[in-house]
Amino acid sequence: MPQAPLLPFRDGLAPLRIRLPHGETAATVLDFLVREYPDDHWAEMMAEGGVVDEKARRWTADSPYAPGRFVYFHRTPAPEVPVPFELDILHDDDGIVVVDKPHFLATIPRGMHVTETATVRLRRLLDCPHLTPAHRLDRATAGVLIFTRTADLRRPYQELFSSRSVLKEYEAVAGCDPELDFPRTVRSRIEKDHGVMVAREEPGEPNSETRIELIETMGEWARYRLFPHTGRTHQLRIHMSSLGIPIKGDPYYPVFTRTAADDFSAPLQLLARAIEFDDPVTGERRRFESQRNLVDR
Repeated sequence: MPQAPLLPFRDGLAPLRIRLPHGETAATVLDFLVREYPDDHWAEMMAEGGVVDEKARRWTADSPYAPGRFVYFHRTPAPEVPVPFELDILHDDDGIVVVDKPHFLATIPRGMHVTETATVRLRRLLDCPHLTPAHRLDRATAGVLIFTRTADLRRPYQELFSSRSVLKEYEAVAGCDPELDFPRTVRSRIEKDHGVMVAREEPGEPNSETRIELIETMGEWARYRLFPHTGRTHQLRIHMSSLGIPIKGDPYYPVFTRTAADDFSAPLQLLARAIEFDDPVTGERRRFESQRNLVDR
């Protein structure tokens, strides 16, 4: 017989999972959950069938503690500050959905950003709970973002990005330095420590590469076209800052500054303008372009 499905997605969110640790003295699963996670209403959730194991079998108030087993459940997300900008759909077919992500909207649920993410918004909008991003954009970056509709398409589209088979074109507004010649290619070694907000350049073998072209000058500012060959954390922001022309509105480089969660007044002037690739399913050449302007977010 086929395995029963686990808990369904709820409001665009997959169920959470806890593994029951070894070495516990709790008599029941409920005893352990109430002690370790007292803010959740475990008895009520169990009574409603909302707490299951890895085979979709219900945990009940009387279920004995079982080390090594899993607990799946839903938790109501904490309230978040709404991002007051729309997520526009550029393309939608049976396989992929391409959106024009606004600034300030994270790609996936993580940390303090759960419901206010492109993934959850799009799952709710299209009633497609298994929609998954093929790649990611920083919360601060706007522009073209691709999602797959079904689980069987995740790997071929995600591998396009991991194998660097995608032409990614970005646009940025940054400082203008007449002493710098363009086009130019910047290569450096970028490292980022887990739990640290900013990345850094270090001596050593380069692991990042960006081609930068000047589009136009605008007084003290200029508009640039950026082509990242690699995808290190904050690569474009770091490379522009290393040239002495940090991207306008960047709160991370060259100096990290905190901004309030409800401050949407100064978006980072960085846009994923276009993505181009050979479709892994049809073989056709495809190109998707953002309809946004940086001044309009």
